[in-house]
Amino acid sequence: MVPEHRHAPGASVRRAIRVASYVCALMAAMPSHAAREACTDIDALRAGALVDMPFELLDGRLYVQADVDGRGLFRFAVDTGASGTARADARLVEALDLPRQGQAANSDGVASTTSETVRLGTLSLQGLRRDDVVAITRDYNARQSSEAAFDGILAREFFADGLLVIDYPKRRLAYTRMASLSHEFRDTLAYDKPFRIPISIGGHEVEAQLDTGANVAIVLPKAVHDAITPTAALNADTLTLTNGDVESRRTRMHGPLRIGTLTLTDVEVRVPERFPAPLVGAHALQDAVVMIDPRTRRVAVCGPAAAPEAVGSNAPR
Repeated sequence: MVPEHRHAPGASVRRAIRVASYVCALMAAMPSHAAREACTDIDALRAGALVDMPFELLDGRLYVQADVDGRGLFRFAVDTGASGTARADARLVEALDLPRQGQAANSDGVASTTSETVRLGTLSLQGLRRDDVVAITRDYNARQSSEAAFDGILAREFFADGLLVIDYPKRRLAYTRMASLSHEFRDTLAYDKPFRIPISIGGHEVEAQLDTGANVAIVLPKAVHDAITPTAALNADTLTLTNGDVESRRTRMHGPLRIGTLTLTDVEVRVPERFPAPLVGAHALQDAVVMIDPRTRRVAVCGPAAAPEAVGSNAPR
């Protein structure tokens, strides 16, 4: 039997091996899809948006101009802490003679009440339109200054089927169905209950609700506050909620407080005796871009590229 003779690889084979090795090395050096970061893709994520518009900012709260029943633009607050699709202030109901619908229960987390509801034929924000909207109504402006008065509220269900992008530094709001947040973005935060996300306070992790309609920085129930950072420097205060006032205390926390990639120090904290859960309000978000995607149940809170100690120094006090 003649032994089999094995030839050394030819030039073409060796070249193919070198090319394959180069491609593998190049792919290994490139960031994987799983390593993407939403906070570096903000412009790409909001490209082709149905809504891309400026907003007003007052005491941390943001306001946009929305169309009701094709009868003109009205001032609406954007409130991710409010359930349902919308709220209608009494002055909007009177101005448009909106039809009464019935009643609905609502809660501010501490107290519940029953309010009348009205029906809006259409509610539109640029290219985003909702039809046949049932909205709770009351005199929301009874305890507002004239400059803070509004005609209604866009609540979280108004933005339920797309990606909401709130760019506080640029004061722009965008909404798109063309992009989404997923687990592939390593800087996103998953949630179960809207929009309760993990935050870190001085190394302690707690779950807090993200509420753009709350004109506070941080709210910590007293039991949570005392477990994280017991302190005697608590000044008497009153926390105003939708359905009434709650006795509270006010203090400042050095932190660091981390929400997504946003880092804050020297943050004002409200400490009520009665409150259901920690809360991140609008005053804590003024240096951030906030992205919320109810379809994937994920949130991104993107802080500026500044050093952590410099971030938050301009937050309202």
